[in-house]
Formats: sequence, C-alpha cells, structure tokens
Amino acid sequence: MTIDLLAAIQSASAPNRLNPVKLFLDADIVVQVVMICLILASVWTWAIIVSFSVRMGSVRRGSRSFERDFLKAQHPETLLQGKKKDNPSAQVASAGLDELQRSTAPGGRVADRDATRARVSLAMEGQVAAEADSLAERLNFLATTGAVAPFVGLFGTVWGIMNSFFQIGQQQNSSLAVVAPGISEALFATAIGLFAAIPAVIAYNRFSHRVNSYEARLQRFADRVSSHISRELEGL
Repeated sequence: MTIDLLAAIQSASAPNRLNPVKLFLDADIVVQVVMICLILASVWTWAIIVSFSVRMGSVRRGSRSFERDFLKAQHPETLLQGKKKDNPSAQVASAGLDELQRSTAPGGRVADRDATRARVSLAMEGQVAAEADSLAERLNFLATTGAVAPFVGLFGTVWGIMNSFFQIGQQQNSSLAVVAPGISEALFATAIGLFAAIPAVIAYNRFSHRVNSYEARLQRFADRVSSHISRELEGL
C-alpha cells in the first residue's frame, strides 16, 4: 500500500512537458557553457537580421532618391554636398567626379580623354565593390553561425550522453529513469544549435542575394555617371 502511494505521488509530481529552464539548470557544466554560447549566437544573429533589414531599407530609399535627383540635375556636383555619408550612390558618383577633377588641368584641359574615362570608370567600380563589402561585412557572422552552430550543439549532445553513460556506471543501473534526464539535457543542446543555425542560414542566403542585387544596381548607376562624365569630356 505504501509503495503504491509513493508511486502515485511520484507520478503526480513528474512534469508532463519539457521545461527548458530545468533542462538547462540540470545539465552538466560543459553542456551549460555550450548552451549559453549558442543562445548568445542566436541573439546576435537576430540583432544582425533586424539591423541589416533596417539599414538595407534605408540605403535603398536614399540611393533611389539620390540617383533620381542626380540624373535630372543640371549641375549634379552640387547634390554631393552633405549627402556622401551613408549613401552608397553618392559615394560612387563622388569617386567618379573626384577622379575627373584630379585628371583635369587647372585650365580645364584634359590631356587624354580616353585615359581619363578609364580612370573614372575604375574609380567608380572600386567604390561599388567597397560599398558592397561594407554592406556585407556583418553577414560573415551569419554564415559562420549557420555552419558551426549545429556542430557546437552536437558537441554538447555528445558530452551529455557521455555523462549519462558515466552515471550508469556509477550507479550500476541502466534503467531508462537514470539515462533519460541526461540524454534529454544533451539533446536540448542540439535543439538550441539548430535554433541558432536555421535563421542564420536563411538570413545569410537572403541578405547575400539582396547585397548582390544592390551591387548590380550601383554598377548600373556608375555606368550612367560614366556616360555623363564622358559627355562632359567631349566638351572640354
């Protein structure tokens, strides 16, 4: 009777669902460190996702507005005043116009028009690449997290399972009640690793495509600026 009552009490007190906090607190110290690292990586991943989305939207709107005004302006050089910072299109146009200014003699004469056109194009192409690299610099963390996080979680899982088998040897008991808690804690590390990796991979692929698309757009704008500068050279 006493045994049946004790079993009933244990059954009533047993949790009927997974408790992530309890799994973390009951885990081995090594598994806890792995979980903390993965959680921090996940938080930083989402911070990059949000900040990149906001920045990319702002950059696209600013570039669209600047490019429209630049191509319509009679004297586009005046548009560059105060608009270079955080505006990739303005930076590209500025690189081309600065190179044109350096290649123009004090009297407004250009010694070699073809060479000047080539230097202007190279200057803008280099600026386009620099702006694309600047936008994509934080995406490397997403790629690293997506590639490494599952294996870090797997390391925590392997360590937790090793610890469970160690407990079996210590207690001389191979029942499921002895093994199950440790295995659950170990598998929780893999779950956290996947939770960090999946959004990172999706975001990296999506954002890389957006950066490549934006770089192509900047290159098209650079070609238009190059055509504008070429027409100016014809009049010198």
